[in-house]
Amino acid sequence: MTAVLLSVIVLFTPQSGVPDSPAGTDKVVHVLLFALLAGTGLWARLPLVPLLTALVAYAAVSEVLQWLITPLGRGGDVLDGLVDVAGVALGWLVARLALSGSRPR
Repeated sequence: MTAVLLSVIVLFTPQSGVPDSPAGTDKVVHVLLFALLAGTGLWARLPLVPLLTALVAYAAVSEVLQWLITPLGRGGDVLDGLVDVAGVALGWLVARLALSGSRPR
């Protein structure tokens, strides 16, 4: 639950509340955030397909909402959505390796 709340804060903080950072930091934050969501969901033993499907949908919906909710001062970014999906894949891989103790098949 903490990871989900963190994601809401990170994804929906108004642009004015987002600190300046070096170029590319936003993408790193996105990949790590979605890796955290996937990894903690799998660690909690949530069903794989529904979890990953929900996270990919959340990635898309969050970008659309960032674009639609104009008071946030943020814009939806297709690349952010793709990076989110890469984060889901990374979280799945790390969780699978950590939970199974074996190499991916």
